[in-house]
Amino acid sequence: MTIHFEYSKPQVIQALRYHFITRPEIRIMLILVNVFAAASILLYALGKVTAVAFLVSSFLWVMLMVSFWFIMPGLVYRRSETFQHAFSMRFEKDDFTLAHERGERSWPWSSLAEFKESPNFFHLYFDTRSFFLVPKSGCKDSDEIQELRHLLRDNIKK
Repeated sequence: MTIHFEYSKPQVIQALRYHFITRPEIRIMLILVNVFAAASILLYALGKVTAVAFLVSSFLWVMLMVSFWFIMPGLVYRRSETFQHAFSMRFEKDDFTLAHERGERSWPWSSLAEFKESPNFFHLYFDTRSFFLVPKSGCKDSDEIQELRHLLRDNIKK
């Protein structure tokens, strides 16, 4: 199976958000910050903390959410040349190959640790920090997306 694709900036930004939000350490931090925000609202309502303390905690919560939703995905997108190229990706029995105008590279299926699926992409993870986004838009139709999904499930052992 071979697919051809280019990246769409809004879709890549959304996929990067998905990547960040699904990381366990970030998820735990977001939960703790939201619990802290809820506690600060409650304590302010009960008169236990001043308005300044409540506003500072609210500002910190907003800044954290803005950084995960806008700043981090934007920085990764701008720093990565990958999203500016057109690619062909060939999936075979023993390996998969990524090619563009500057060359190509093959990896055995065993080099992938896991894959995740978001609305517009398959996220192929080599390790917890290194991954590759494969756009579903590179597939011709929903049958080819389903075929790729089964191929990834069969070849990537968690």
